[in-house]
Amino acid sequence: MSQIQLLSMDFDGTLVRHWASPTYPDELVRLLHQLRRNGVFLAFNTGRTIRLVEEALQVTGFPVRPDFALTSEREVFRWNGSLWEDYGEWNSRCREEHDSLFANCAALLVQIERHLESTTAARLHYDENRFSGVVSTTNAEMDEICRFIETKRFEFPDFAYQRNSIYLRFCHLAYNKGTALAELQRLIGIPSEATFAAGDNFNDLPMLNLTFARFLACPSNALEEVKATVRNQGGFVASQDSGFGICEALRYFFPNLP
Repeated sequence: MSQIQLLSMDFDGTLVRHWASPTYPDELVRLLHQLRRNGVFLAFNTGRTIRLVEEALQVTGFPVRPDFALTSEREVFRWNGSLWEDYGEWNSRCREEHDSLFANCAALLVQIERHLESTTAARLHYDENRFSGVVSTTNAEMDEICRFIETKRFEFPDFAYQRNSIYLRFCHLAYNKGTALAELQRLIGIPSEATFAAGDNFNDLPMLNLTFARFLACPSNALEEVKATVRNQGGFVASQDSGFGICEALRYFFPNLP
C-alpha cells in the first residue's frame, strides 16, 4: 500500500448518505481502519465548518475520525488528539484575504443581495453580519442565481463561489477544496501521486483533478458533471452510491486491501 499515503474525501453524499439506511457500510469502516494502520492519512474535505464536522460525526455515528479536516471548502485543520487546531498559517492568511475580498467587492455583494431579494425565494446567509452565501429553494433556482452572478463578477477577478446543490458560498478564487488539499500535502510532505480524492458535487470539482490527486473517484449519486470530470481523467465512477461506491473505488485502485 506504499502507493497511497493520503485520502481526501468529501463527507456528505460521498462517505455517508442521508437518504437511506444504513448511512454507511461496515466495509468502508474496515477499509479506512486498514488504510490507516498502513500509515495512510485521512482528511475530510468538506463544505461543512469545523463545528459541523463534529456534528456530522455525532449525528451519523461515523466511527472514523479523520486526521485532518479541510473545511468550508478552504480551511485546514489538524486533530491533535483532543481538539481541532489551525494547521500552519494557511487559515489566518485565508481569513485575511477573504476579509479583503469582501471589502473590495462590497458593491457587487449589494447588487447580488438586492437582486436575490427582489427576484428569488432564496434565503440569504450572513456570517458575522456579512452577506456570505445563498440557500435556494430548488436546484433550478440556484442555476439561475449562478447565471446571474456570472454576468456580474467579471469586474472582480478574485471573486468566486462554491456550490453544493442548493447551497452556495462566496469565496476568494484562490481558495477551494483543491488548493486546501495542496496546502495539506505541502505541510505533511505527501505528493499528489500518493493521494486519493473522492467527491460527488460541484464544490468537489477543484480537488477532483490530477493536479491534486492521482486516484480520482466518485459514487453513483455524483452529479453528471462530476462523473464526467472523473471519467475523463481516468478515474473511477462507482456503480453504487455514497460509501458503498467508495468501497468499490478503494478496492479498484488498491486490490491488495484485505
